[in-house]
Amino acid sequence: MSTYGQFCPVAKAMELLDERWTLLVVRELLAGSTHFNELRRGNPRMSPALLAKRLRTLERAGVVRRHDDAGRPVYGLTAAGEELRPVVEALGAWGVRWIGELGEDDLDPHLLFWDVRRTVPVETWPREPTVVEFRLDDVERAVARWWLLVRGGEADLCDVDPGLEPTVVVRSGLRVLTRVWRGDTSWEHALRSGAVVIEGPATARRSLPRWIGQGDFARVPRPAA
Repeated sequence: MSTYGQFCPVAKAMELLDERWTLLVVRELLAGSTHFNELRRGNPRMSPALLAKRLRTLERAGVVRRHDDAGRPVYGLTAAGEELRPVVEALGAWGVRWIGELGEDDLDPHLLFWDVRRTVPVETWPREPTVVEFRLDDVERAVARWWLLVRGGEADLCDVDPGLEPTVVVRSGLRVLTRVWRGDTSWEHALRSGAVVIEGPATARRSLPRWIGQGDFARVPRPAA
């Protein structure tokens, strides 16, 4: 680990936290991920080797604890790690307010739908198994279709057809859905403009925005234009 050669507590904290991907690993742990593959799905462009290295560093620093459950590693935050929650939340709010338009490299369907899956308000969904299919019109065919399945009070994300008839189909672009999820635009505006099209029974079409919701930072006030 490189050092700044300063006694300043900010510098000492950043010696640990400003290594590439470190705070994003912490973000995933704060969001409830506990297994290696879950952490990978929250950071799909991070190599497994680098993730393992960052977890070891955080464990040595007393930020992460690891234990085995039936031979499977389980990761969690220590008290020191939990104290980073307001730091991560403040960074997210600042990023929403002051970082400009998203670039093409910022758009990732794996991350978008994984984020949707882990925060979807399942209590608002029908009791019977319900499938929402997303069809993206601005990405490669291999990643253009995604399925969100809610049954038994749990949400699952599929990138292959789960074999169940979709209750509704959502047609849009990755950029549009990412902007809706971030709160840069509303479901109402996206639907009214035709940027998002929902196909299915009328009741399900009306309920879809409530079923999906928006991301944790969607309610952060934006600066006045």
